[in-house]
Amino acid sequence: MKKILIITYYWLPSGGSGVQRWVKFTKYLRKFGVEPVIYVPENPEYPSIDHSMDSDIPSDITILKRPIWEPYNIYRKLIGKKGEAINAGFISEKSQASWKDRLSIWIRGNFLIPDPRVFWIRPSVKFLSKYITENDIDTVITTGPPHSMHFIGYGLKKKNASINWIADFRDPWTKIYFYKDLNLSYISDKIHHFLENKILQKADKLIVVSNGMKKDFEQQTSVPITVISNGYDNEQEPTEKGALDTKFTLSHIGLLTQKQNPLLLWKVLKELCDEFPEFKKKLIIRLVGKIDYPVIESIENAGLLDNLEKLSYVPHTEALKLQQASQVLLLLLVNTPGTENILTGKLFEYLNASRPIFCVAHVHGDAATIIRETNAGVVVGFDELDKTKKAMLQYYNLFKKNELFVESKDIEKYSRENLTKLLVNQIMDKD
Repeated sequence: MKKILIITYYWLPSGGSGVQRWVKFTKYLRKFGVEPVIYVPENPEYPSIDHSMDSDIPSDITILKRPIWEPYNIYRKLIGKKGEAINAGFISEKSQASWKDRLSIWIRGNFLIPDPRVFWIRPSVKFLSKYITENDIDTVITTGPPHSMHFIGYGLKKKNASINWIADFRDPWTKIYFYKDLNLSYISDKIHHFLENKILQKADKLIVVSNGMKKDFEQQTSVPITVISNGYDNEQEPTEKGALDTKFTLSHIGLLTQKQNPLLLWKVLKELCDEFPEFKKKLIIRLVGKIDYPVIESIENAGLLDNLEKLSYVPHTEALKLQQASQVLLLLLVNTPGTENILTGKLFEYLNASRPIFCVAHVHGDAATIIRETNAGVVVGFDELDKTKKAMLQYYNLFKKNELFVESKDIEKYSRENLTKLLVNQIMDKD
């Protein structure tokens, strides 16, 4: 059985979407003749903990753990949040970021390049160089963000040119939607682009999660690029599907940032509540996970606070149950130029939940294309008020008649098992 080394920061028992991709690959790799060895931090900073996927990993998988130093204790002292978990991205529970928050973001972007895990690179390269030689490993896979993981792969490749190094990008680097919010200096911006280009040029192969990311990277490198999206895992479905919600629930599962805030949708829902009193009585806006304060503020300003049901982070298995019980699943993407290629992991679990998806996004983006191809729901643009109102009212009328269902098609290619097969083809150099 071919042995490979997977270098990742996010691993069990981390919660959130960042951990799922490689946990699920690891779950199925042995089925295709590949033995994974996992390298992770011994003492990482995870924003949430979730043990619901622990059973996915065989007990005899080799998991290497080494200490990591991260500057988060300094960050906590700076912003006065001792002992608290650090939120992912730029989620804020306040209406405006404090000067301490802004300062910490500036430090992060300008001094911790490529990210706060940069201090793990050198000791990891030193440890792993010896390990892969002694254990006959010739394939190394790094997955980012955090993109420091790729520089561990880069260091190993420099020490041993015969290594087959595959860099997996779950998100873009300099084209990530919050990149400009890092408030980078001219020099720091140049460094980020230089380092990104180094990874794109020096890896043997690149894997990305969307066609848009592939097109972007193809403008920067001639290294072979393969699209392997995120997906869903049939084996982790709830054993028994519960009843649908009796209210008209619009559910968003996962991180919801200010840049995803669907102001037009809240306006439409407010209008429908005013026009149809029974709509207001039936409507539930269910937000599950960490929510940016401006999103809650917008809902309140729209007069919809009584219709809001806000849940904190829930285990992955519970999230799947909430998806299947919801009348409509909200997919709210980032409303900034250049984000057409965003393809969130929740999309694929939404597909498998077999509930109608209401997507607010770039209408010609990657997510919109998949929803149309699979007949999984409705896509509206960020400024399409009439279309948004018409589609939402149509869903509500079907709900009242107990006829709100969707018949998705051709989603099997997004199963975690089938996606793992594509990954193995890259590892084995198969077409």
